Amino acid sequence: MFKINLENRIEKIENRLYSLISKRVFILFSIFYSLNIQAQCAMCRASLESEGNTVKAEAVNDGIVYLMVIPYVLVGVVGVVVYRMYSKKKQ
Repeated sequence: MFKINLENRIEKIENRLYSLISKRVFILFSIFYSLNIQAQCAMCRASLESEGNTVKAEAVNDGIVYLMVIPYVLVGVVGVVVYRMYSKKKQ
């Protein structure tokens, strides 16, 4: 009986450790992978970089990222509103 209990504890510790390691690896990968993301298409980048004005290229890149984020924020807000409506109905 003691042996089975010990095996169960070891298995639980291994599962927790695996979960913790996998979460940390995912977070680190997400952070380092997102550092190299470029939002511009190839043609926009080529035309802006050929002019030599890097400030303008960065501004266009920031604008594209800004426009890309807005739909995700709107969908998130709608999701939260719908979730709250359903949770109020259950109560």
